[in-house]
Parts: sequence; structure tokens; C-alpha cells
Amino acid sequence: MKKVFVTILLAFPMLLATPIFAQNDFEIAKNVDIFVSILKELNEKYADEISPGKLTQTAIDAMLESLDPYTVYYPESEIEDYRMMTTGQYGGVGALIQQHGKDVMISEPYEGTPSQKAGLRAGDIVRKVNGQSLEGKNSSDVSAAMKGQPGTTLVLEVFRPSENKTLTFNIVREEIKMPNIPYSGIVGDNVGYIKLDQFTEKAGTEVREAFLKLKEQGMKYLILDLRENGGGLLNEAVNIMNIFVDQGVTIVETKGKIPEQQNVHKTRMPVTDRDIPVVVLVNEHSASASEIVSGAFQDLDRGVIVGKKSFGKGLVQNVLPLDYNSSLKITVAKYYIPSGRCVQNIEYFEKDTTKGAYKIPDSLAVAYKTKNGRTVYDKGGVEPDVLTQDSVLSDILFALVSNNLVFDFANEYRAKHETIAPADQFVVDDNLYNEFVAYLKDKEYSYKSETEEALEGLKKAAEEDKKFAAIESSYNQLKEKLEKDKANDLQTYKQEISKYLASEIVVRYYYQKGRIMNLLSYDTDIATAKAVLLDAKRYKSILSPNK
Repeated sequence: MKKVFVTILLAFPMLLATPIFAQNDFEIAKNVDIFVSILKELNEKYADEISPGKLTQTAIDAMLESLDPYTVYYPESEIEDYRMMTTGQYGGVGALIQQHGKDVMISEPYEGTPSQKAGLRAGDIVRKVNGQSLEGKNSSDVSAAMKGQPGTTLVLEVFRPSENKTLTFNIVREEIKMPNIPYSGIVGDNVGYIKLDQFTEKAGTEVREAFLKLKEQGMKYLILDLRENGGGLLNEAVNIMNIFVDQGVTIVETKGKIPEQQNVHKTRMPVTDRDIPVVVLVNEHSASASEIVSGAFQDLDRGVIVGKKSFGKGLVQNVLPLDYNSSLKITVAKYYIPSGRCVQNIEYFEKDTTKGAYKIPDSLAVAYKTKNGRTVYDKGGVEPDVLTQDSVLSDILFALVSNNLVFDFANEYRAKHETIAPADQFVVDDNLYNEFVAYLKDKEYSYKSETEEALEGLKKAAEEDKKFAAIESSYNQLKEKLEKDKANDLQTYKQEISKYLASEIVVRYYYQKGRIMNLLSYDTDIATAKAVLLDAKRYKSILSPNK
């Protein structure tokens, strides 16, 4: 049977090749024979019944885990996960779910999908699927039960705590396509904004269409938001760069073990707009294809990178179809952006496997030059031209979120209010915030601040040195003061909590697009990006080499 390779990060086809390292053939044959012999002996003689399939899956997973996190086996039962990864599509109802204590509940129905059209809401606890109880099941089990072939009917029984009643929905599954672009629009001052969440099929076409639409609306500057974008198809990254750079420009080069993995990927079409000023937003979760795009913008001096250092994934995977409708996603190469640097942050291929993978230290970074002669380094990931401050949740907001108290309050609010102000205008005012504070009075959300933890560390160290008695009075005074300050945290961090609460309420009415619109006005990275774009002198100076 002829095998056809499907790629995750690469657009080129590959052919099966004769193994290069023939000296390994005997070792492979010997160990396969040993493995099969052991499996047969276990099946015949082990005291209890075994599952050969599960044992083999465990062996495969353990083998691949010793290589790198991106080389993964997909059995037939997980083929939908593979399709979702490559195309952004799957058969189902179109809703995110999450574990909530012992229950699994709907956390976000997607707009326009069967779940939203049927009336499912965030907070609905999934009880049964097609009459089968899901009590005690985890979120993976529930997700598998809800997915299925498009056109098939799903009878879903849920309990809605905000209304204290059980509801049954008959939902016809559809082909769900997760949007590459959940939102694009003008964010003031003729600045266009495109939020790109993934690089699945047609991402390049969709970005170009959104770009041209924004140009019609008067866009003179662009923010391309790749924050939280974990990547996808390499050819779509090249297609997106083709919007902004001329035909025939090298965007990325891949280098692997065999000749078929040595490829140079260039733009193939005439440029759409080579002059519009662009800021690309990245953060620590921008990876893979996101780093190809942001790295190419930087290396070609075509745009300014703003945000946090990206993830650092410079590896390329192909997907190989196997027998019995299974697949193997395998790392086959590294990729190199236009300056010649690789963004890979962790080295998996230094084959002293007893020590495992290690992070590449900055001390080994090599300098490269951008098109204009700026110096950049291969420090693992793309380092922004303009670094923004970390946006870490306060201890109290982290506690409120992790205990699902913001989530639960938003569900109750949705049950009591049919409509709210438009997404970009909705705010949590004093009355609503006071309502939230009252809601929390009988709720548990204990937490320790960093200062409290440091104080406890001091006490432990003093006790070990037998000197705690000497500082006990001061310790107790500090502890009392911290507890008093902590009691005021709901007011101290009112602004931060209000913004988060507003976005959580908005998503109940306007879905993912609404959440993005609501957060834009508070987003400090967006503010920084706009400041760079609207200051022509600063923008140009960033892209010029230091004299």
C-alpha cells in the first residue's frame, strides 16, 4: 500500500526512503522480536487478563517520550485530535468544557455552533450523553463522548446550577471549524488589529482577507497579535509573510537528516503591501509558526516585535500515516529564519540521553544580522524589539479564578440578565463590584501572598537556627499587619479584578469575539504597540542598526 505523508509544520510531501543508517537494521529487528516475544508470553502466562493494545500503547508512548514532546503516536481512537491539530476541524457540538471539582461542565459555547444554537450555557454540568451517565468521568472522557460524525444526533442532559434544573438538548453534530482569526477590527487612530489564534488551513488567505477589509476601513497601521498562538502549518506562515514582503523572499529554511528535509521556503506571490508599518505581538506562548512569522518580520526588518520572548520551538514535524488508521507525528528537522538563526530553546538531539534534554544557555548564543544590519541572537525564541512588562495575576485574583468563583458568579449574572451593554462598552461599575464582593462572603478562596510565604520561610529558618524567640514579637506584628492588609485585597486590587470579571461576563453574551473586544481597551501590550506605530521616528529607529 502506498503511504502518503501529511505535515504539521511543513507543506512539502515526502516519500518513504530506505533507512540511511543500515547498521541499525539488525538492532531494530532484534528488539522488535524481543518485544513481540514478551507480549506473547504475557498474553499466555500472566496471572490476570491483559490488554495487549494498552500494553503496546504504553510501550510506544514511553519510547517516544524519550525523544521530544512533539513526536507523538495517534491511535485510531485519537484521529479526531489529529484532524483538529492540522485543520482546526472536528465533528462535534462546538463547546469548550472544563473540570469543575468532580463535575465536567461547559465553559464556553462557540458562537454559531450547534452548542450555542441549542442554548447550552457556560456552567451547564454534563450529566448524560445519549442516555449514558458520565458521572465520575473526566473532561477527556466527556469530550470523547460529545465528539462524533457530523450529522449524527447527540442527546445531551445537563444540570444548570444557576436555574437549579435539569435540561435535555437534542443536538445534531456538525463539522466544527475553529476560527484562525477570532477578531479583527480598527482599534483607533487608523490602527488595524488582527488576532491570529492558529495556523491551520487557509490561515494565510484569511489574514489577507482581513487585512484588505481593514484597509478599506482606513487602516494605516497594523497590529498582528500572535500571543498565545502555538503555531501550526509552516506554509501558512510563509503565506502570511507574503502579504508584507516581495515575491521570492526566503522566509524559512528546514534542515534535517535526509535530503527530502532540506528545503528553502520562499514567498511565491506578488506582495500585498510592502510599506504599511506593522507591530507583531508575541508572548511566552507564541510558538512554532508564530515564531517563523515574528522572526521573519524581525530578520527582514519589516516590522517591530513587541511583547515577551517567545516560546522557542524551532522543530519541524511530519505526520506519517500508519496501518489501522493510526498516525505518527515525528520531528524530522529544525527550521531557520531569514538571518540564519534557529529559535529552538531546548536541545533534544545531543545524544547523551542519560542526561535528557537541556535548555540552551544564553552564553552560547550566536550573533546574527538582520537585513538592515541589526544584531540578533539565537537565544531560543524571538526576543522582542520592545519588551513589555509581565502581566501576572495578583494573588487574590489567582485564588478567585482557580476556585472558579469569577466563573460561577458570571454564570449567575447571565441567568439574571438577558442583555448587557455592547462588548466594547461593558464595564463592572461600583454596584456590580459590590454585588460580587457580597457573593464572595460565604465562599472559600484562601491564599498566601508572596510576602506571607517569605515570612513563613523566615520563621522556619529562625527556628532551625534556634533564634526565633528573639524575633517572635516582631514576627507576630508583621504577620498581623499582613493579615490586615490582606483583608483589604478586594479593594486594593479592585481595578484588576473588575477587568477580569467584565471579560468573563461579556463572553457569556458575545462569546470569544466579545471577550477580545472588551479586553482591548485595557491591554497594555496593545497600548505599547500603538505608541510605537504612531511615532514614526521611533518606529524607524527600532528597525535601524545602532550606529
